[in-house]
Amino acid sequence: MTRPSLKVSAIALAFNMTTPALAFDGWHLQKATVLDGKASGWDYVSIDSTTHHVFLGHRKEGLQVFDPQTDKVIKVIDKTPEDSSNGAVLISEFDLGISNNEDGTITPFKLSTLEAQTPIKIGGDLDTSHYDPASKRLVLNMGAEEGGTELIMLDVPSLKEVGRLKVPSKKVEGADSDGKSGFFLAAQDLDKLYKIDTKAGKIVATYDTAPTCGHPTAVTVNAADDRVYVSCRGHDGIKPSLLVLDGTSGKVVYSAEIGGGTDSIIYDADLKRIFTANGVSANLSVFEVDGANSYKPLETVGTRAGMRTMALDHKTKTIYAVTAEGSADASKKILTAVSPFYANTFFPNTYTVMAYGMN
Repeated sequence: MTRPSLKVSAIALAFNMTTPALAFDGWHLQKATVLDGKASGWDYVSIDSTTHHVFLGHRKEGLQVFDPQTDKVIKVIDKTPEDSSNGAVLISEFDLGISNNEDGTITPFKLSTLEAQTPIKIGGDLDTSHYDPASKRLVLNMGAEEGGTELIMLDVPSLKEVGRLKVPSKKVEGADSDGKSGFFLAAQDLDKLYKIDTKAGKIVATYDTAPTCGHPTAVTVNAADDRVYVSCRGHDGIKPSLLVLDGTSGKVVYSAEIGGGTDSIIYDADLKRIFTANGVSANLSVFEVDGANSYKPLETVGTRAGMRTMALDHKTKTIYAVTAEGSADASKKILTAVSPFYANTFFPNTYTVMAYGMN
């Protein structure tokens, strides 16, 4: 075997010492806190970066306010256990929080005091809502009907209805605003992304996500670069993926494979990072953003089964996520579109709040 000369080895060593390694943040679990409670399901997580309170949509347990300083639930927003909270949207400019309840009501509350107001009946079924700061509209995803889904728009802060828009999708999911004139909503069942003018109450563009992205689910916008980031669950041979679209043209500028069962996506402009939570694969995908058209995968963090929803405290750079110990009870309905073994039963006193941070 021919051995390299000392001169070549020295050159290689010098190159390795002067060439920066691929960026690696080292995201990892910093703390896991188990909360007492029944075997209730859950959905969305949101964070008030002023108080650092974490709002947990724990359905029949209610909208729980978790304080990471004490690792305790310091408040359950009034009436939200009975109405079954699916999570909250937080609108700090109006000191306003909104609990989205499965019974078709919303419960307004003050962020500063956590004092709840009287629930407002919106319809028969409600999944979630999204705030568009450009139009000061709250857009509510109602339950599917014949021919599609009705979006109900409320003025903020009055919460008076100002419009309705029927979209063809029967499975609308995540949405985000660019803070200007574009509100982007995922139509999971149609492999499409709607660009909506919420003030006018109309769809202004429809972008196809297939064949790169199947079942678009979670959406976040990088307004500075006019890019829309979508995490996609995949289907029929289309792998789960991160999709990056031009917000003006709808052109695909990047895509990459992620883990299965995604349900939330985060972009942080300071860190230049995109995160997708993938509950079926039990991992967290991390991507680096280096300009509007330059992206690369950095790391995939092992998490826990069912960890599909999360939120980032943009001040502390801590990601908070939830899951619980569960089982797929074959005698009950299983969401096989997500996974043949998707958990439908959760065990009491296993609901866990997890905090992830960097090295």
